[in-house]
Amino acid sequence: MVPLLLICIPVVSGLLTFLLRNGSTAKNTALIASIATLVVGLMSVFSKQALNYEADWLPVLGSSFSLHLDGMAKMLALLTTISLPVVFAAVYNNDYKNANVFYGLMLLTQAGLLGVFLASDCLLFYFFWELALIPVYFLSSIWGGEKRIAVTFKFFVYTFIGSLLMLVGILYLYNLTPDHSFAIKSFYALKLTATQQNLGFWLFFIAFAIKMPIFPLHTWQPDAYEQSPTAVTMILSGVMVKMGIYAVIRWVIPLFPLAVEKFGLVIILLSVVGMLYASFIAIKQDDIKRLIAYSSIGHIGLMCAAIFAMKSIGLQGVMIQMFNHGINVIGLWIVADVIEQHLGTRKFSDLGGLAQKAPSLAILLVVLAFANVALPLTNAFVGEFLMFNGLFQYNIWIAAVAGISIILAAVYTLNMVQKVFYGNTTEITVNATDIKGNVQLVLIILVFVIIGLGVYPQPMIALTKVAP
Repeated sequence: MVPLLLICIPVVSGLLTFLLRNGSTAKNTALIASIATLVVGLMSVFSKQALNYEADWLPVLGSSFSLHLDGMAKMLALLTTISLPVVFAAVYNNDYKNANVFYGLMLLTQAGLLGVFLASDCLLFYFFWELALIPVYFLSSIWGGEKRIAVTFKFFVYTFIGSLLMLVGILYLYNLTPDHSFAIKSFYALKLTATQQNLGFWLFFIAFAIKMPIFPLHTWQPDAYEQSPTAVTMILSGVMVKMGIYAVIRWVIPLFPLAVEKFGLVIILLSVVGMLYASFIAIKQDDIKRLIAYSSIGHIGLMCAAIFAMKSIGLQGVMIQMFNHGINVIGLWIVADVIEQHLGTRKFSDLGGLAQKAPSLAILLVVLAFANVALPLTNAFVGEFLMFNGLFQYNIWIAAVAGISIILAAVYTLNMVQKVFYGNTTEITVNATDIKGNVQLVLIILVFVIIGLGVYPQPMIALTKVAP
């Protein structure tokens, strides 16, 4: 029942939240529901075996409501269930118009994300994929920034095209299955020719590449991250991009091995180009949110390259890094939101000297910054080390070029810390105050996770060993 509870709690509580007219009640209901979902997520992690749930759904089509929690799914379910209460607590003092609708949509997004990570039926997987995306469209278009309509439309076009291609790919494979079933085991059992694999590969991979995103399908992302309300951006960057990475590992690699081998080098080269491109663009940014957005493209590019290197050690590093990147980037978005809410700006040129006025925030950001550049003893180091190890085994020259991104990440991350927190105070920062209460508590918890998993990463290593 654990897999079913992970889906039902956010769905039921999200629908209930829509009916609440009092904003404070809706906010508290969403927070309590997200904590309850986290408890169930922790229960799944502590279970030493895979968890399953299956029920009839659309038997006439050969589709069932089939959920499966193995090591990789458990880890991503844990990331998703941690993220929502962290986000809700971090933005607790923010006011949202029609708060009941806002928090209801956020909970439905969580349900969709969890469904994507748990589904072992391809039609069910597609259903949850759309459930995760549709609420984000409304969240961004209603509560986003000044350019939200144009940006959200671009996001919609990209994701709609990707979803359409994936649906065509699903139906294509479904009609090739002897039992006309959407079950993952039926898809895995297919004996596809090289031509069939090539077609299926691109139909699936383009959809997943848009969601990650990787170069050159990334252009929707920086604008969407900048214009979306920060709470939504945290989920987009911390969890939703993992849908694409997870889907490549779960569906593309097992289904199309010949195509993966044939096109792997192309994908790796695009990923490495994207890493370097995003890093150079990040160095030039004067906006905190856009810098974090381009930084995320760089990190995701490394994960994608490590997957297609097809080395077990690199693949395990990707699984570990999916969780760690989510924790780190959500922490960075919280800091960006605090600065924007308190000072009314996100531009480096308007900031400076914040460490004098907000020493606690400065200390916590420095730890987050160290994690963003994968410094040893932070959580990101182990995953990044394993991914680069896999790339080195694949091709030492590609790994060396990709390694330049480590230096560039240090440049733009530490440059951000210096410009925002050190130097002289400005007219905007001279009256700034330090963080306290729920925001401080949330950031401290994230920092403890970062250091804890950096010093002792064995739980994540053990969890990813049982994933395919």
